[in-house]
Amino acid sequence: MKELPTGLQVFEKIRASGAIYVDKTDMIHKIVSSAKMQYFISRPRRFGKTLLCWTLNALFSGKRELFEGLAISKTDWAWETYPIIHLDMSKVETAYGVERLEKSIISQLKLIARTHGSDISEEASPGDMLTKIIIDTFQKNGKPVVVIIDEYDKPFLDFFTKPEIAKDVREIMRGCYSQLKSNEPYIRFLFMTGISKFTKAGVFSTLNNLNDLSLDSKFGALLGYTENELAEYFAEHLEAGADRLKISIDELVDRLRRHYNGFCFDGIQRVYCPFSILSFFGDFRLLNYWIDSGSPRIIADYMKNRSLTVEQFRNMRVTIDFAFSPGEIENSPPESFFYQAGYLTLRDGGENFYLLDYPNNEVLESMSELVYKNMINHGGDFVDLRTPLLDALCDHDCELLIETFNRLLAGIPYDDYANAAKQGLRRSKQKTTTLEWLYRSTILAFLRGCGVLTFGEMHGSHGRSDLLVIFNGIPWIIEIKITRDNDCAAKAQEAMAQINGRQYDGPYANAKKLAIAIDEEKREIGEWIAE
Repeated sequence: MKELPTGLQVFEKIRASGAIYVDKTDMIHKIVSSAKMQYFISRPRRFGKTLLCWTLNALFSGKRELFEGLAISKTDWAWETYPIIHLDMSKVETAYGVERLEKSIISQLKLIARTHGSDISEEASPGDMLTKIIIDTFQKNGKPVVVIIDEYDKPFLDFFTKPEIAKDVREIMRGCYSQLKSNEPYIRFLFMTGISKFTKAGVFSTLNNLNDLSLDSKFGALLGYTENELAEYFAEHLEAGADRLKISIDELVDRLRRHYNGFCFDGIQRVYCPFSILSFFGDFRLLNYWIDSGSPRIIADYMKNRSLTVEQFRNMRVTIDFAFSPGEIENSPPESFFYQAGYLTLRDGGENFYLLDYPNNEVLESMSELVYKNMINHGGDFVDLRTPLLDALCDHDCELLIETFNRLLAGIPYDDYANAAKQGLRRSKQKTTTLEWLYRSTILAFLRGCGVLTFGEMHGSHGRSDLLVIFNGIPWIIEIKITRDNDCAAKAQEAMAQINGRQYDGPYANAKKLAIAIDEEKREIGEWIAE
């Protein structure tokens, strides 16, 4: 079985090791052969941006032997060698403030200068240093240079929650990147990557000649794995995974599709996150790898400070202008932040708009876990509630399930989340109360965050149940009612009558039915009926 390229980001190392390389060089050839020679692309973390940069580095270094058998080897590419300035901004130190950050950028530029024999002044700014390196390298080689800048926005994003520091960082970056346009005569090819486009307008205010590939349908699958690529390049690993899990390959692909596929950057093509797929093939466990590979604490704090819920971002309609120009990170709404960071993705909505939604179960479950943890304020931790929840579902113990739900509801700071609930209601156009929406979305986030397959507002032939939970192959139909007049028993009976009368359990054999009445004043489940 061919080795996985897990942990490898340098093209030359992947090819030399014989590990799997998913061939994207047909699209790369279109980029490098175009008359447009200055490009930018944004993608979320762990999507192969660094590998793309190193592939371009090898290509412009004329390392033809590394590309044997790949699509570009069958083209008319000239394999000419160019001097390369490769700057990786993810290596910039940001832990010790702005001054240390600037020194770290300067340190990187000094290393590059020494590589190209450029003598730069110790007192020069990062922008002046970059200009000197470009011109000196051009003059020394008699050829225009190739400039590759990976993770251009990493220094800024590390400080985006601290506006005063972020402003200073932005100015440093602007001073550096603005030199790229003024030195255009000396540059053969420029390629920049980043997670966001938020700072594109601010940082690139003088660099308006970049061709943005981020939403270009010709390059929607440039980063990430398509389903066809999954089948073509990982056939042996799929077979091994199916054998390990004792299921068919088709069933395994279906599980992978639901859990890891769904990222969409052009409104059309859907791709898998490479990091998640490679992590799965490493141990064949369907876990949530992607969000834990980054900085979930930053995301958690962002959501908690704004009292955000998961459901308020489901199937959110946005304009096409939003997708192309989401604005600056400090002043943009949360959906812009989550879209740029990869937690929300595009869905085709209509002629003049897109829909935003979570790309797959992996992201949805991870975000639900963050929301659930944010809502708990009574001192308990995640395991305290997850363990009894899973025990209750496993043993079909409704009493323990209700007890666990009540512990969850006791921790919700309702006033903080009321606005999020109202926003969710406006967007979903559901005919329900704010508290009913909040209770349902909280329990939904809790279940998903615990890794339990859960659907909200599942449509049937006679209506839609509040929650459909599937655990160990057993479906649970849950209907929630809110009482304001001390009539929990009547409301629980009404909820069960609705389940039975509208036959919510019709499509599911051996379904468990649970009717819940929540006392609004006490903010707890006052009565419940199980069948």
